[in-house]
Amino acid sequence: MKTFIKEFKEFAIKGNVVDLAVAVIIGGAFRAIITSFVDDIIMPLIAAIFSIPDFSELSFTANGTPIMVGLFIQAIVNFLIVALTIFVVVKLITRMKKKEEETPAASPVPTTEEVLLTEIRDLLKEK
Repeated sequence: MKTFIKEFKEFAIKGNVVDLAVAVIIGGAFRAIITSFVDDIIMPLIAAIFSIPDFSELSFTANGTPIMVGLFIQAIVNFLIVALTIFVVVKLITRMKKKEEETPAASPVPTTEEVLLTEIRDLLKEK
């Protein structure tokens, strides 16, 4: 049982798990912002364009059952905005990582032995 707890501690303390937890929390907050953006700005604009007072109530009835098309369209718009935002963020992060990889590392300073060997090599080439 002690080894199980020890292994769990090692797993839980790893950076990836903490990063994932932070990402989930930020994602939840981001979801609330996107939902508000779509519900309070985008969908009223779409409703105004199509002269529908409340787009979320757009529905039709099939055999006495209301089919809520407006809510479905709202969910699609939410998804598209979140997917687009995540795509842009991933592209930016990838671009920043590429820039870091492109910057060449400083060449290591040669040791005194290497300098002496280089001088000897150059002298031998001259003769």
